[in-house]
Amino acid sequence: MSASQPTVAEPAIPVKSSKQEPPRGTIAEWTVTILLLLFGTTTLVQAFVIPTGSMEDTLLIGDHLLVDKLAYAPPGPISKYVLPYQDAKRGDIIVFRYPVDIKQTFVKRIVGVPGDRIRIDRKQLYLNGNAIQEPYKYHKTEYFDSYRDNFPSEPNVRLYDPAQRMLEENVVNGEVVVPPGHYFAMGDNRDSSLDSRYWGFVPRENIIGKPLIIYWSYDAPTDRLASPNIGFDHLFDIATNFFSKTRWKRTAMLIRGYPTK
Repeated sequence: MSASQPTVAEPAIPVKSSKQEPPRGTIAEWTVTILLLLFGTTTLVQAFVIPTGSMEDTLLIGDHLLVDKLAYAPPGPISKYVLPYQDAKRGDIIVFRYPVDIKQTFVKRIVGVPGDRIRIDRKQLYLNGNAIQEPYKYHKTEYFDSYRDNFPSEPNVRLYDPAQRMLEENVVNGEVVVPPGHYFAMGDNRDSSLDSRYWGFVPRENIIGKPLIIYWSYDAPTDRLASPNIGFDHLFDIATNFFSKTRWKRTAMLIRGYPTK
């Protein structure tokens, strides 16, 4: 990991005071991956590291990702026939600029697209009135939180301004309605994720791309990975524990979304 490589940063959660496009096939994914590795620049692909556990167990702390920056790019008159452009869909994992502070970059999963109605009842996600099965999500706390797990509701934490506006302007009949040009995103580690429940919608223009592949996964703590600079302790740890702390089974693992109807 180089000093210039950005991290997927994430502050802690505030405490109390239609027909789907078929997914890209495996051969196509690997073809795009190889092309990006061979010809990619920061215009095509960018490296990120996961410093927090909000996407566990899909993405782990210490996963180093290559992000396809062309996946959601507006297609040109010729390139649309060559490159696999697509719209952001429910179930896609996306990398985006944090709406509250665009200097930070987050990774979450889209659970709502424009026009969708969303609510959560005792940890169960309902989309347009239907209970959604989410095999990728995890609940790692046994208790129910009155806001986190029953959403939208009266917040029991201090929300960021965009989330407060969301509750004031986008709730209809007890459901959050996703406005045009925006997305509702959540972490797979549903009980420990700072996501749209706390800071509102993801604007379409904030989306950078989609994670494509894990090129390296290293078991390191959040405090080291979240730092903008590589410290001596982290370099020493890598030098002395590279083979034992590298998660070899995750190397070259493709990252796929899970289409949600």
